[in-house]
Amino acid sequence: MGSSRVILTRSDTCRNMARFYSIDLQPDLFGGVVLIRNWGRIGTAGQERRDWFASMPDAIAAQDRWRRIKTGRGYRP
Repeated sequence: MGSSRVILTRSDTCRNMARFYSIDLQPDLFGGVVLIRNWGRIGTAGQERRDWFASMPDAIAAQDRWRRIKTGRGYRP
């Protein structure tokens, strides 16, 4: 299993906004999957959060959920 990454950005020059949000799936050492979310201002390292899932379908569902939430708030691929 390879990684599955979604990268979203949101920019608005009038509001001085340049943000990114990435959602990455990585295998862990115990057969599960880690959902890694990274967000912040474009050009910075940003913040990161990791959530562990026992199965790939659960992790993919969480990744799709976060993608829907962020695209609803104006982020674009």
